[in-house]
Amino acid sequence: MKEEKLIITNDLITLGQLLKELSLISSGGMAKHYLNEHLVLVNDEVENRRGRKLYPQDRVNFIDESLIILIQREDSN
Repeated sequence: MKEEKLIITNDLITLGQLLKELSLISSGGMAKHYLNEHLVLVNDEVENRRGRKLYPQDRVNFIDESLIILIQREDSN
């Protein structure tokens, strides 16, 4: 499984924003559909809310994409 870091400049990013940032969806309106059709884990728990707030050190696992994203703040290591 591929693991990548996503650097954010704010305190948080929503799961819907993350989907769009990763180009897994083309518009915010597609987030709900994507999350109903694909298994996504946030910190090892199933998540299907597009508004889920993701903070630095959160780990998002897109099972169908074989991709893990580690959220990091711009000023953290």
